[in-house]
Amino acid sequence: MDVEATLAKHTVRRAIWVGPAVVLLFWLIRGSEGALGAAVGVFAVVANFLLSGWGLSVAARISPGAYHATALFGFIVRFALLTATIVITLALVPDLDRIAFAISTVATYLVLLTWETVQVSRGAERELEWMS
Repeated sequence: MDVEATLAKHTVRRAIWVGPAVVLLFWLIRGSEGALGAAVGVFAVVANFLLSGWGLSVAARISPGAYHATALFGFIVRFALLTATIVITLALVPDLDRIAFAISTVATYLVLLTWETVQVSRGAERELEWMS
C-alpha cells in the first residue's frame, strides 16, 4: 500500500468540503475576483498534496535513501513549482485577486494538513497498514 499517496487522497477528499467554503467566503468578501483567486489557491494546494503523495510513494518503492531524498528535495522542487505557478498565474490572469489567492492558499493548506493530522492521530484512517 502506498501510505503517502493514500494520505494525499484523504486530504484531497477533504478539499471537496474546504474548497467550496473558501471560494464562497472570498466571493462574499471580495466578489468574483476574490472567488477566482481562492479557487486557484485551493487548486494549487490540492495539486501540491497530490504531487507530494505520488513522489513519496514512488520513492518509497525504490529505497529508503530515495525516500529521504524525495522528502527533502521534493519539498524544494514542489515549492519552486508552486512559486512558478503563482508567478505565471498572476501574470496571465490580471483579474485574479492576489490577497484572496494568498490567504486562501495558506489557509487551505493549514486546514487540510491539520484535519488530516487529527484524523490520523485519532486512528480514523484504519486502512493505513502502518497504523496497525
